[in-house]
Amino acid sequence: MYEQKYAGFWIRVGAAIIDSILLFIIIIPILYFIYGGEVWLGEELFLGFWDLLFNYILPAIVVIVFWVYKSATPGKMLTGIVIVDANTGEKPSTGQFIGRYLGYYLSVIPLLLGIIWVVFDKRKQGWHDKLAGTVVIKNTPDS
Repeated sequence: MYEQKYAGFWIRVGAAIIDSILLFIIIIPILYFIYGGEVWLGEELFLGFWDLLFNYILPAIVVIVFWVYKSATPGKMLTGIVIVDANTGEKPSTGQFIGRYLGYYLSVIPLLLGIIWVVFDKRKQGWHDKLAGTVVIKNTPDS
Protein backbone atom coordinates (compact mmCIF):
# COMPACT_ATOMS: atom_id res chain seq x y z
CA MET A 1 0.00 0.00 0.00
CA TYR A 2 1.18 3.53 -0.71
CA GLU A 3 0.78 6.62 1.39
CA GLN A 4 -1.12 9.37 -0.44
CA LYS A 5 1.15 12.36 -0.80
CA TYR A 6 -0.37 14.43 -3.56
CA ALA A 7 1.88 15.31 -6.47
CA GLY A 8 2.08 19.05 -6.96
CA PHE A 9 2.02 21.23 -10.03
CA TRP A 10 5.72 21.35 -10.93
CA ILE A 11 6.44 17.62 -10.70
CA ARG A 12 3.41 17.04 -12.92
CA VAL A 13 4.65 19.67 -15.38
CA GLY A 14 8.03 17.90 -15.41
CA ALA A 15 6.35 14.57 -16.17
CA ALA A 16 4.35 16.19 -18.99
CA ILE A 17 7.50 17.70 -20.48
CA ILE A 18 9.23 14.31 -20.45
CA ASP A 19 6.21 12.71 -22.15
CA SER A 20 6.05 15.50 -24.74
CA ILE A 21 9.74 15.13 -25.58
CA LEU A 22 9.40 11.36 -25.96
CA LEU A 23 6.39 11.73 -28.26
CA PHE A 24 8.17 14.49 -30.21
CA ILE A 25 11.23 12.25 -30.76
CA ILE A 26 8.99 9.54 -32.20
CA ILE A 27 6.38 11.56 -34.12
CA ILE A 28 8.36 14.36 -35.80
CA PRO A 29 10.67 12.09 -37.85
CA ILE A 30 7.65 10.11 -39.07
CA LEU A 31 5.74 13.25 -40.06
CA TYR A 32 8.88 14.71 -41.66
CA PHE A 33 9.22 11.53 -43.73
CA ILE A 34 5.59 11.86 -44.84
CA TYR A 35 5.24 15.64 -45.27
CA GLY A 36 8.82 16.86 -45.61
CA GLY A 37 9.58 20.44 -44.60
CA GLU A 38 5.88 21.28 -44.40
CA VAL A 39 5.99 19.88 -40.85
CA TRP A 40 8.19 22.84 -39.86
CA LEU A 41 7.55 25.51 -42.45
CA GLY A 42 4.02 24.92 -43.66
CA GLU A 43 1.44 27.60 -43.07
CA GLU A 44 -1.38 25.10 -42.72
CA LEU A 45 -2.50 24.18 -39.23
CA PHE A 46 -3.62 20.71 -40.30
CA LEU A 47 -1.58 18.72 -42.82
CA GLY A 48 -3.91 15.76 -43.40
CA PHE A 49 -4.78 12.26 -42.24
CA TRP A 50 -1.30 11.29 -41.05
CA ASP A 51 -1.00 14.52 -39.09
CA LEU A 52 -4.30 13.73 -37.35
CA LEU A 53 -3.24 10.14 -36.69
CA PHE A 54 0.24 10.84 -35.32
CA ASN A 55 -0.45 14.09 -33.47
CA TYR A 56 -3.83 13.33 -31.91
CA ILE A 57 -5.10 9.77 -32.19
CA LEU A 58 -1.88 7.83 -31.54
CA PRO A 59 -0.82 9.92 -28.52
CA ALA A 60 -4.29 9.50 -26.97
CA ILE A 61 -4.12 5.73 -27.41
CA VAL A 62 -0.55 5.52 -26.07
CA VAL A 63 -1.31 7.66 -23.01
CA ILE A 64 -4.48 5.75 -22.13
CA VAL A 65 -2.76 2.37 -22.62
CA PHE A 66 0.09 3.44 -20.30
CA TRP A 67 -2.44 4.64 -17.74
CA VAL A 68 -4.42 1.38 -17.92
CA TYR A 69 -1.35 -0.85 -17.54
CA LYS A 70 0.95 1.29 -15.37
CA SER A 71 -1.31 4.04 -13.91
CA ALA A 72 1.32 6.41 -15.26
CA THR A 73 2.99 7.60 -18.45
CA PRO A 74 6.77 7.27 -18.85
CA GLY A 75 7.16 10.84 -17.55
CA LYS A 76 5.13 10.06 -14.45
CA MET A 77 7.10 6.84 -13.92
CA LEU A 78 10.42 8.71 -14.17
CA THR A 79 9.25 11.35 -11.70
CA GLY A 80 7.81 8.77 -9.30
CA ILE A 81 4.15 9.71 -9.48
CA VAL A 82 1.07 7.64 -10.23
CA ILE A 83 -2.67 8.14 -10.89
CA VAL A 84 -5.09 6.58 -8.40
CA ASP A 85 -8.81 6.65 -7.71
CA ALA A 86 -9.53 9.68 -5.52
CA ASN A 87 -11.88 7.74 -3.20
CA THR A 88 -10.22 4.36 -2.83
CA GLY A 89 -6.53 4.99 -3.59
CA GLU A 90 -6.68 2.00 -5.92
CA LYS A 91 -6.08 1.82 -9.65
CA PRO A 92 -8.75 3.75 -11.58
CA SER A 93 -11.00 2.00 -14.09
CA THR A 94 -10.41 2.19 -17.83
CA GLY A 95 -13.49 4.44 -18.04
CA GLN A 96 -11.96 6.82 -15.50
CA PHE A 97 -8.74 6.96 -17.53
CA ILE A 98 -10.62 7.70 -20.76
CA GLY A 99 -12.68 10.35 -18.98
CA ARG A 100 -9.49 11.82 -17.52
CA TYR A 101 -7.94 12.10 -20.98
CA LEU A 102 -11.03 13.77 -22.42
CA GLY A 103 -11.10 16.02 -19.37
CA TYR A 104 -7.72 17.42 -20.42
CA TYR A 105 -9.48 19.24 -23.24
CA LEU A 106 -11.82 20.93 -20.76
CA SER A 107 -8.83 21.75 -18.57
CA VAL A 108 -6.78 23.46 -21.29
CA ILE A 109 -9.44 25.29 -23.31
CA PRO A 110 -9.99 28.17 -20.85
CA LEU A 111 -6.37 29.42 -20.84
CA LEU A 112 -5.06 26.26 -19.07
CA LEU A 113 -7.12 27.17 -16.01
CA GLY A 114 -8.05 23.54 -15.33
CA ILE A 115 -4.38 22.57 -15.30
CA ILE A 116 -3.30 25.55 -13.18
CA TRP A 117 -6.06 24.59 -10.73
CA VAL A 118 -3.64 21.96 -9.37
CA VAL A 119 -1.71 24.79 -7.67
CA PHE A 120 -4.72 25.90 -5.61
CA ASP A 121 -6.54 22.63 -4.94
CA LYS A 122 -6.02 20.96 -1.54
CA ARG A 123 -5.75 17.52 -3.19
CA LYS A 124 -3.73 18.90 -6.14
CA GLN A 125 -6.47 17.89 -8.59
CA GLY A 126 -6.83 19.46 -12.00
CA TRP A 127 -10.28 19.67 -13.54
CA HIS A 128 -9.53 16.48 -15.51
CA ASP A 129 -8.82 14.71 -12.19
CA LYS A 130 -12.01 16.01 -10.62
CA LEU A 131 -14.08 14.93 -13.63
CA ALA A 132 -12.55 11.43 -13.59
CA GLY A 133 -12.42 11.01 -9.81
CA THR A 134 -8.62 10.63 -9.74
CA VAL A 135 -5.65 12.10 -7.91
CA VAL A 136 -1.95 11.98 -8.72
CA ILE A 137 0.24 10.87 -5.84
CA LYS A 138 3.91 10.39 -5.17
CA ASN A 139 4.63 6.69 -5.51
CA THR A 140 6.51 6.10 -2.25
CA PRO A 141 6.12 3.11 0.06
CA ASP A 142 4.75 3.70 3.58
CA SER A 143 7.41 4.31 6.16
